[in-house]
Amino acid sequence: MPYRSPGATRPSKGIDMLTHHHRRPVAAAALGLATMLALSSCSSGQEAVGGAADVGKVDGKISLTYLQKQGDQEYFIGEAAGAKAKASELGIDLKVVNLGNDANKTVSEAQAAISQKSNGLIVVVPDPAVGPQVVQLAKTGKAALLTSDDQICGTGPDPAACGADDLVPRIGFSGEQMGGEVGKRAAEEFKKAGWNPAETRTISAWKQDVTVCTDRVNASKKAFAEAAGTPVQNIDVPTDNSPTGAQDKIAATITANASVKHWVVWGCNDENVQGGVTALENAGFNADNVIGVGLGAYLACKNWSSGKPSGMKAALFINGKDVGALAVQTMFDKLKNGKDFPKEAFAPTKMVDASNWKDAGVTCG
Repeated sequence: MPYRSPGATRPSKGIDMLTHHHRRPVAAAALGLATMLALSSCSSGQEAVGGAADVGKVDGKISLTYLQKQGDQEYFIGEAAGAKAKASELGIDLKVVNLGNDANKTVSEAQAAISQKSNGLIVVVPDPAVGPQVVQLAKTGKAALLTSDDQICGTGPDPAACGADDLVPRIGFSGEQMGGEVGKRAAEEFKKAGWNPAETRTISAWKQDVTVCTDRVNASKKAFAEAAGTPVQNIDVPTDNSPTGAQDKIAATITANASVKHWVVWGCNDENVQGGVTALENAGFNADNVIGVGLGAYLACKNWSSGKPSGMKAALFINGKDVGALAVQTMFDKLKNGKDFPKEAFAPTKMVDASNWKDAGVTCG
């Protein structure tokens, strides 16, 4: 769990662990649809918007569909559980669909949900390029539309290039805030270790075409630089946001920088940091020479559960259950009470480590 990030003037983005699948045809189709939407908007004199068209209140039982990428990943399992619990509490019919990493499945499952008369769709897309297609489907089907975790744009494939009014309302976490907390904790650990900056490198690991990840990593870099008190050279490492992908790329980085004695690792999600910590362990670095600060805590906790020293020094705990519950509640407020969607709504986060992760409620899958 978890991952997107991941800007300055656009809203901060949330969790994102995506791996793009069939990106080119999906992006091309989304771009074509975005062009048609823009032309239609111009000819009608109306401005295209990111969210679904206004929908009326639902008098009877509300039916929702939650479309999730990587539904078997620990964070998203928690998110689904939180959504189901809140739906049960509110008397909502909720269907949760695991999209895996298949962006095209997002479109087909959205179509199926509309045909089955879902009153609202909550989506976590494997690829933001499908945004315009999903938005148009929701508008045509008169279904309310929310995203959770990751941003999508109603008029183009790239949320980073999207106007604020064209971004679909989102429930999740603040990418800038999350990355900042990670960077600050990494700096605290660095200063506590007393390492020579000249013998130290920081690694920023993330899937570099995912805007939510870039937001987080940039915030981590900035916060570390401000809090560390001394310059430390950073190495950007492109990954696929998976533990094995990050491990392979960071292992190559370690080999190419054989003179470095100490390493600090952060990234878009726990997967990147876990991959980095594992690569450093395999390269012979002991825990005293590694500082990993995860984002998610769902993998970081596995290092601490053994009770052995680990290079994973801390992680920002982001609870998927909170996001799932908040997304369903926000939908209920809209469909039952006519309350407007917020542009963004954020769930709380907490920094955890080996001393407090159990008390914080981290679920270690």
